[in-house]
Amino acid sequence: MRHSIQQKLIVLLLFVIPFMSWSQDETGNWLMYFGSNRISEKFSIHSEVQFRNHTVFPNNTEQWLLRTGLNYHFTKNAFATAGYAYIGSFVYDSERDSPETEEHRIWQQLITNNHLGRVKFEHRYRAEQRWVEDDFKTRFRYRLMLFIPVNKPKMQTGAFFFGVYNEIFINGEEELFDRNRLYGGIGYQLNKNVNLQTGMLYQRLRTTGKGYLQFAVVFNTDLRKKQKEVQD
Repeated sequence: MRHSIQQKLIVLLLFVIPFMSWSQDETGNWLMYFGSNRISEKFSIHSEVQFRNHTVFPNNTEQWLLRTGLNYHFTKNAFATAGYAYIGSFVYDSERDSPETEEHRIWQQLITNNHLGRVKFEHRYRAEQRWVEDDFKTRFRYRLMLFIPVNKPKMQTGAFFFGVYNEIFINGEEELFDRNRLYGGIGYQLNKNVNLQTGMLYQRLRTTGKGYLQFAVVFNTDLRKKQKEVQD
């Protein structure tokens, strides 16, 4: 019982301490949900919602991002995705209820995983076809992310872990470099389906850069087990 209370307090501190550490004016905020629902041996459904803010408190909207897709699993360590995303963008201190800029996006990606000791390496390759208002653009992205469990030998229930990644964005036209994102954070595997993460992302554009405080909930389920139980 005492151990359970301690874990809950630590998880709470993961989300409270960052708010005390960053300037309201100099830092943005991303609140994020990611989900993957396994529906068969080969297929799962990706769902994602991101609420991005110009400021560290979520009272000055920068973007709404909604993304979904269908995953095809080649092996337990590799899968491909094709999907759709909607992105609505707001200017700083906007008084509008609707976004100033809207984007519709088709995207494809390949994710592969490998391990070196207790460290998990995730490679993500993504292509995007973007309709930003009346402009059509293409973009390519590569992200290398490391998951490092701290108090457990692997990513399992009760594990605290570090997450680190770098992602580069390359345009298919105009100037080659679009942006780069560098992230570092900590997380907690609440149970086999849910983990919580918080960290700091620094996004570098061509001429400017900004930090974003991030909070994420990751919810992955396997509906195959429920289907099997019904059949049995």
